Amino acid sequence: MGGGGFRPGGGGPDGFGGFAEAFGDIFGDIFGGGGGARRGGGGQQVYRGADLSYAMEITLEEAAHGKETQIRIPSWETCETCHGSGAKPGTSPKTCTTCNGSGTVHLRQGFFSIQQTCPHCHGSGKIIPDPCTTCSGQGRIKKTKTLEVKIPAGIGEGMRIRSSGNGEPGTNGGPPGDLYIEIRVKQHDIFERDGDDLHCTVPVSLTTAALGGSIEVPTLGGKAEIELPEGTQHGKTFRLRGKGIKGVRSSYPGDLYCHVQVETPIKLTEHQRKLLKELDESFRKGGDKHSPNAKSWTDRVKDLFK
Repeated sequence: MGGGGFRPGGGGPDGFGGFAEAFGDIFGDIFGGGGGARRGGGGQQVYRGADLSYAMEITLEEAAHGKETQIRIPSWETCETCHGSGAKPGTSPKTCTTCNGSGTVHLRQGFFSIQQTCPHCHGSGKIIPDPCTTCSGQGRIKKTKTLEVKIPAGIGEGMRIRSSGNGEPGTNGGPPGDLYIEIRVKQHDIFERDGDDLHCTVPVSLTTAALGGSIEVPTLGGKAEIELPEGTQHGKTFRLRGKGIKGVRSSYPGDLYCHVQVETPIKLTEHQRKLLKELDESFRKGGDKHSPNAKSWTDRVKDLFK
């Protein structure tokens, strides 16, 4: 179902929390406008609804290949008892006498006039003497609905999917806010993502690194092979072109970087220890040609203490 929670953004004076059905496909860090007020046809203050944020956690594979999923979100439906008026059946809302239905009041301070939201009707322009007991005077009933969400292939950590008009509803007929689905990618057991590139550590035995050979490495699309040359050193990096992730704004997929990790044998038997000692003696007899890096390091140390 997708995990996460809702967080309100900027909006009107009173949040409601409703959503519409359709989802847009606009990506990136683009937010809708704030919850400024404007005049409606009846002279009332009209407020844009608040933006909402929903956090969704997905796997690296789902981020790379995309997925379709569902989320359950709160929504608001018109109260069937009062038919959206907010007043108890048989009664009706009254025009606010403080603001005369405009939803705003004007305060004068010297030469200045300050316009504020009416403190009695909170900008609605109406007072409900007898609120509907079903919806407590809101005119709406809170429900939940299921939405289909399409996560595009290549989406990255922190990217957001904007659903225009699916935030909280506006006040006094104002436009609704937007819904933002914020992506969180779970940590992977093998791969680390760096932009469109992937990195992984590949353990290699001491003998394989010394003798060379073909080894299998994982990719998000299956398995691949890399050829280790004889004498491969610890930390050697092999690049597999096109085995990374194709980002939502990229023309080509990234690369996979495999970092060799040469493993030192442990828990040796006496026979194995004897063989290694014999091998080490043969290396010493061969001089520095078997350990060129060690010779270079030793020479640098000698120069340091001259």
